[in-house]
Amino acid sequence: MSTQDFLVELGTEELPPTSLNTLASAFQAGIEQGLQQAGLSYQSARFYASPRRLAVYVEQLQLSQPDREFEKRGPATQAPAQAVEGFARSCGVSVDALQTSEVGKGQYYVYRGIEPGKPASELLPEIVNESLNQLPIPKRMRWGSRRTEFVRPVHWLIMLLGEAVVPCTLLGLTANRKTRGHRFHYPHDIEILSPQDYVTKLENPGHVLVDVSKRREAIRQQVMAEAQKLNAQVVIDEDLLDEVTALNEWPVALTGRFEERFLAVPSEALISSMKANQKYFHLVDGNGKLLPYFITVSNIASTDPAQIISGNEKVIRPRLADAAFFFEQDRQAPLAARIEKLKSIVFQHDLGTLHQKTERVQKLAASIARLIDGNPGYAERAAELSKCDLMTNMVFEFTELQGLMGYHYALHDGEPEEVALALNEQYMPRFAGDQLPVTKTGMALALADRIDTITGLFAINQPPTGSKDPFALRRQSLGVLRILIEHQLDLDLEQLVSLAASHYPELPGSTDVVKRVIDFMLERFRAWYDEQGVNVSVYLAVHALRPTRPLDFDKRVKAVSQFSTLAEASDLAAANKRVANILAKQSYNQSAGVVDKALLSEAAEQELATAVELLSHQAKPLFAQGKYTEAMMLLASLNPQVNRFFDEVMVMADDEAVRHNRLSLLAHLRELFLGTADISLL
Repeated sequence: MSTQDFLVELGTEELPPTSLNTLASAFQAGIEQGLQQAGLSYQSARFYASPRRLAVYVEQLQLSQPDREFEKRGPATQAPAQAVEGFARSCGVSVDALQTSEVGKGQYYVYRGIEPGKPASELLPEIVNESLNQLPIPKRMRWGSRRTEFVRPVHWLIMLLGEAVVPCTLLGLTANRKTRGHRFHYPHDIEILSPQDYVTKLENPGHVLVDVSKRREAIRQQVMAEAQKLNAQVVIDEDLLDEVTALNEWPVALTGRFEERFLAVPSEALISSMKANQKYFHLVDGNGKLLPYFITVSNIASTDPAQIISGNEKVIRPRLADAAFFFEQDRQAPLAARIEKLKSIVFQHDLGTLHQKTERVQKLAASIARLIDGNPGYAERAAELSKCDLMTNMVFEFTELQGLMGYHYALHDGEPEEVALALNEQYMPRFAGDQLPVTKTGMALALADRIDTITGLFAINQPPTGSKDPFALRRQSLGVLRILIEHQLDLDLEQLVSLAASHYPELPGSTDVVKRVIDFMLERFRAWYDEQGVNVSVYLAVHALRPTRPLDFDKRVKAVSQFSTLAEASDLAAANKRVANILAKQSYNQSAGVVDKALLSEAAEQELATAVELLSHQAKPLFAQGKYTEAMMLLASLNPQVNRFFDEVMVMADDEAVRHNRLSLLAHLRELFLGTADISLL
């Protein structure tokens, strides 16, 4: 089988840096999918990308499709001769070349042949074009007088199969073998003779590091080397590193400095300005304290780097000066002075203003603080101030600093430290895996704020849909669950949601809002445990009992998950399912039966009854203490008695009293396992 390497490169204007990797990987995935659908084998594929190009390299691509055997069915053998001759002509053969085949109860003429595979060079243009059409581009643009659309204007196209150019025209460009070097270091065409030359020729003489991972690592090493010169530590945010990698073709790290007076501003504000606006890496000392330096990555190896450094210092100075000005201006009035301003900000049309939301959260946070042995006064004060920093200049300019600036301003105003900390902790966790509130006041406020939002939106019949969740209720629910479970807060969602609902006036969906909110929040556990590798049947077994205390729910899941690994688990799960079916068919009231030992005539049922009674006394205290794992390990010992019972005892005995007694025994067995979960669903 003949193979050649394949290369496609599309040259563009500067691509969006935050989506460069997504576009490049999607370009590769689309081409690989097209090759597989076409039946073209290859050894491997990878993408290359820079601000001005997307490329895919395929190694050892099969040069043509394999030949394909086909069968075409014609008329029945009893058909008129003219029909048979017409079929033969349509196949391009004589009647003698046709064969017969039995299909069902009839005999038919068939033509069997071999369809030659198409050359890869004929298939590649459409494969590449289809991949480009499927790229995740939210909004395509046109340029000039062309009707062509792409994420950015396109300028050149390479398509090489081995040393040969694949003839085609895509996006208005005719494929050739010429790429372009760095916009400043080598603004010339570079002829690529074969795919193997691509990376090396772009690097030298082109001054383009087209391998994204190598360019990314080069930036990391350069930035770290710059920090070492100052005996400092550079903080490398991986997302920022990705973005800087997507902004440069020939990266050169340079260190600049800003005035130390700006360090009086909270470091988070300075860092936010440097990262978001200028894409700078910041430096800290051994104690993690911000230093008055930054590292920028230039897209050029300048003969006079001092000019580039000076230019960046001039750009960052007014931005930091703005932050310092906002900080000073905001501190001239206490946070509490902004409470009235919240009345002018609508939280949600049917749920009122931010001021009204704050009043509701005050009551709920104070109640939660009492439940977790916190300080209700602190919780109420923190809730009262919780949204005030949204009215400050600093947060208006740097929205990502909400909460954090509230913390700094509250400390400046002389508020208790725990109240100040809670103003920042109310937003924790901000994303999956983020840190949680540490103070009890922060926990109470974070829980109250989220539960108020979720309850309110359900009460106006605006829950999330499959595609829309504008208030991020799924994320907020997971935040509630994480806080309750990871901080071991044994609170009942039913109690919390009922408290939240009581603070609202009559709303259209308030009738069953508590149940709907709890069901929604408990459903978040499915994805939670799926990410932890817990089998969905374990979640369903616990969810069937609908425990409304998340900490209790989690303990049950962990117990059932461990139980499911035991050798006895499958037998006991099957037995529980069998018991559930028997009781359901008999419409048996599980709470009604009392086992009469005098009616236990079979040795197997006597043995099971004794074991159930003994383990009931041992397990129920464990259930009450939430020690579900210990209880389930204990119940696993019932497996021999349960198996023997079903092997030797006829449950549906003719004698009604005996039958009823045996159903009662099974009901007690079932009730024992339901102390943790419905393991019949395992």
